[in-house]
Amino acid sequence: MTTPALPPLREVIARHGLGAKRSLGQHFLLDGNLIGRIVRSAGSLAGRHVIEVGPGPGGLTRMLLDSDAADVTAIEIDPRAVGAITELAGQVGERLRVIAADALALDLATLVPAPRQIVANLPYNVATPLLIGWLRQAAAFERMTLMFQLEVAERICAAPSTPAYGRLSVLVQWVCETELALRIPPAAFVPPPKVFSAVVGLMPRAVQPAPALFAAMERLTAAAFGQRRKMLRGSLKPLGGEALLAAAGIAGERRAETLSVAEFDTLARLLLAGG
Repeated sequence: MTTPALPPLREVIARHGLGAKRSLGQHFLLDGNLIGRIVRSAGSLAGRHVIEVGPGPGGLTRMLLDSDAADVTAIEIDPRAVGAITELAGQVGERLRVIAADALALDLATLVPAPRQIVANLPYNVATPLLIGWLRQAAAFERMTLMFQLEVAERICAAPSTPAYGRLSVLVQWVCETELALRIPPAAFVPPPKVFSAVVGLMPRAVQPAPALFAAMERLTAAAFGQRRKMLRGSLKPLGGEALLAAAGIAGERRAETLSVAEFDTLARLLLAGG
């Protein structure tokens, strides 16, 4: 689908006083070629109900509307950006809905019917809390295509026994298949951040953990990675330590970063079973 002729994004930014705010983690991506690559990395959007968080002046929003998505729901907390996206909605019609709210306070799965996808250039300062919240209900989404700081993206996709592997790696890879799809340089943004960014594709697995098991995994990984240099018999002592590890067949002198996601799954299930 093609949107009608729209004013340049820089004109929209100037008219709505949309200078990026560091307090909101804002860095606006205006390069149409890069935005197009992000949308294409999400795969076919035909008939999908797409949710975008933090649309800013609407560069990604416009490209999503140019796709075959059934509709786009944009969630924005900044009143200036709400004005810009509401103006866009008036130009493109009912396929764009604007919700002025804090995405951290919303249950995204209740906003649109299935099949749902999230495609977003996430505000840096709340990207990880947003992701953790969505992981708890990953079964509700067909796919998530999300932009993070490169360091966060690398943590999400990291393999065991590598420096970036940690709690976030385990939680994400436990419930999703991951793909680091695209690296984006600072110069592509207005204003340019101090770090590279990256787009990650997250495909929820067919079988998802029940809420109680997810909570057990959160407790387990928080303890295991809370003191990375400690052996597991020490870091997991508050959760049963030696007995828990013995039941899983895992040596107590190992450290958290050496465990596979499957080993963490075993531990989480034992932790839940033991109360």
